[in-house]
Amino acid sequence: MLGLVTMPSVFADAARGQGVYMNFCASCHAGGIAGAPRVGDQPAWAERSVKGVDAMVSNAINGYQGKSGFMPARGGNSALTDEEVSSAVMYMLEQSR
Repeated sequence: MLGLVTMPSVFADAARGQGVYMNFCASCHAGGIAGAPRVGDQPAWAERSVKGVDAMVSNAINGYQGKSGFMPARGGNSALTDEEVSSAVMYMLEQSR
C-alpha cells in the first residue's frame, strides 16, 4: 500500500488519466524505458511517492532527472495540460497500489 493521503493540488480525473496514460505515458511506463517506473510496480511507485503526490505531479509537469532515470517535462508532449498530466500520474499511482 502506498499510503497516499493527499490529493494533488491540480484537479485529477481518473478516466481522463487512463486515456492520457494509454496515449502518451505507456510508451515509457509500460516498459520501464529511461528509468520510468512500470505501472503496477508497487515498490518503485512507493519509493517515488514518499515526497508526496504534489511533488510527483510537479516532476511530471516540469521534468525531473533522478538517480535512476529521466522524466521529460509533460512526458515530452508540451501540449498536455497540467490537469492531464496530474490525471495520468493519479491513474498510474492507483494502478500501482
